[in-house]
Amino acid sequence: MSDWKKDPRLKKMDPEKIQVLTEFSERLNRTPGPQILSLLLSFQAEAGEKGIRFSDEETDVLVTILSSHMPPSEQKKLSMLRLFSRKLAARRP
Repeated sequence: MSDWKKDPRLKKMDPEKIQVLTEFSERLNRTPGPQILSLLLSFQAEAGEKGIRFSDEETDVLVTILSSHMPPSEQKKLSMLRLFSRKLAARRP
């Protein structure tokens, strides 16, 4: 999981966001497999409480990187939730 920082897509990201991700990654490493999905889903809300907002593109990168070690069944659930979230966001005025 420590190799995620080498992803070239992160070079454009704000260093403060990278710090939040580093802290989150440490928590993720201590989380049992079945609880990873709920931790990922709560991450963006926790970042928002710190005043940090991730764009859709940044969120896609984060989900790809941080879910790479999740079991395929959990990755599928996460993909479905992302799709649902996008559809809800598209309905907002």
